[in-house]
Amino acid sequence: MSELTAYEIAMKSREKGRPTALDYIEKITENFIELHGDRRFADDRSVVGGLAELSGRPVTVIGIEKGKETKEKVDRNFGYANPEGYRKAMRLMKQAEKFRRPVLCFVDTAGAFCGIGAEERGQAEAIASSILGMMGLKTPVLSIIIGEGGSGGALGLAAADEVWMTETSTYSVISPEGCASILWKDSSKVREAASCLKLTADDLKALGAVERVLEENGFSDEFFARLKSDVSAFFEEKSKVGTEELTEARYERFRKIK
Repeated sequence: MSELTAYEIAMKSREKGRPTALDYIEKITENFIELHGDRRFADDRSVVGGLAELSGRPVTVIGIEKGKETKEKVDRNFGYANPEGYRKAMRLMKQAEKFRRPVLCFVDTAGAFCGIGAEERGQAEAIASSILGMMGLKTPVLSIIIGEGGSGGALGLAAADEVWMTETSTYSVISPEGCASILWKDSSKVREAASCLKLTADDLKALGAVERVLEENGFSDEFFARLKSDVSAFFEEKSKVGTEELTEARYERFRKIK
């Protein structure tokens, strides 16, 4: 997507009609059974997760779901996860570790929810614990950014063995709008901010922050079939790696990012 500017890609990552996490789960896995609740406070509807099969292999799949129409978007809190969402995700990952199931995460969020209730319930701690938990998880983990990958809200589900991105997704510490308002106190600088943030898939691939850029091809059936095959091959390869080697490589992956 080199013909698009960073700002244009940022806008495309938010477009209505893009496949959401539940679309990916439906199209590349079978027999999905959703599990609910963090066993501490509530069930966060912005984070979906559960058990599924991927080419005959049992997997745990987790995604941040924005919803599509207005009613569903409100129900899903527009993909802004609360602490209980990250705690639910970690509960499912620990369950996957127990049974040596690979974990597949789909990330699509502008960021974690920053409301008073979320802060009262420990939003920062929940995200930090999720990152720490993923880093030491003794089972293969793959995270795919399918839209917006915003701030710690995205990183909380992206401390994986590898991170992949679709070509019109973004992954950044802050939105272009937020960056422009902080650095220049001027919202009209949003295009410059987008360029400076290096938030595109090509930028991040060059920086070593993601391993693979996925050609979207209009999100056709062929796109999902290829993705299913690639994810299956990835888990097949990682299933042969010992747990100590797996976690050490994951740690070193993040240590090398500059």
